[in-house]
Amino acid sequence: MKNSNLVYSTDQGRLCPSCERPVSDCQCKNESIVGNGKVLIALETKGRKGKGVTIVTGLPLTEDALKALGKKLKTQCGTGGAVKEGHIEIQGDNRQKVKELLEKEGFSSKFTGG
Repeated sequence: MKNSNLVYSTDQGRLCPSCERPVSDCQCKNESIVGNGKVLIALETKGRKGKGVTIVTGLPLTEDALKALGKKLKTQCGTGGAVKEGHIEIQGDNRQKVKELLEKEGFSSKFTGG
């Protein structure tokens, strides 16, 4: 069976199998995508003395892009938050607002939990 992916070009040398750019100019070599692509939004109160925190998981982004999106979401919601272990935490019950903002960014998402 013939493989259609080009792995070597005489004018560029070896090509990255993921982004198909020359290895020296590879865009994906040190970046690993954190999420699985199934974006879920939940409200978590457990272990937070009854205070609610909106949790966004599954975003298919690199760690740096996840931090940038987390900062943008915190700014748009007007609250604090954090990016931890591959998910974004936004203080308060901002599920609907976060869902709308993620849809503007091009991510389809679902609510999960109660």
